[in-house]
Amino acid sequence: MGILEVKDISKKYFKKKALDGVDLTIEQGKIVGILGPNGSGKTTFLKLIAGLIRPSQGQIEICNTEIGYKTKELVAYLPDSDFLYPWMKISDAKKVYASFFKDFNSKKFDELLEFMKLELDMGVKGLSKGMKEKLALALTLSREAKLIILDEPLNGVDPVAREQILQAILKGFSFESSMIITSHLINEVESLLDEVYFLKEGKIQLSGNTEDLRSERSMSLDEIYREVFAC
Repeated sequence: MGILEVKDISKKYFKKKALDGVDLTIEQGKIVGILGPNGSGKTTFLKLIAGLIRPSQGQIEICNTEIGYKTKELVAYLPDSDFLYPWMKISDAKKVYASFFKDFNSKKFDELLEFMKLELDMGVKGLSKGMKEKLALALTLSREAKLIILDEPLNGVDPVAREQILQAILKGFSFESSMIITSHLINEVESLLDEVYFLKEGKIQLSGNTEDLRSERSMSLDEIYREVFAC
């Protein structure tokens, strides 16, 4: 079953094309990497799928439904920015998500919190960068959405926190859904990814099954990335 269908998507900001004729299909049960340097169009692509901006051209469908208010219920989006209020306790963040999203699974959230050694009475203001990332991830993964989007989930966190976040992604992932991850830390996320799309200047330069690409080129994903994006 196709969770996401993207056909000939382009997005212009004034005269600059952030995306240029992107096509891709993501099947159910897959974790897919959208990889590329800053300015390659990754965040624009994720915002289009999340329904936050509209394409200049092309069509996007999630579970055979064109992007719109109906698809927002199908997508759980973790942006690459802090979206929690400092005055909140973790219990407040849980209440907000539970009231906003019908598919929020409180039991799963509590399990992920325990796994990541976070507690409901902790204040958001006092959390480290890594702890905030773990909290945001727990909130996102606790939604039983069809498509989960994680924009740079490892950004700016220490190696120990990264390891916990990667384990939590695997623990929280359901094969009833699909997941898109963007990251600069290719070595870290490589083991998670079933498929990859290398995005350069708004166009897909290379894509395929991760294992096939590694086998064909006798290279790691990180080495392939360096080859694709070499100046």
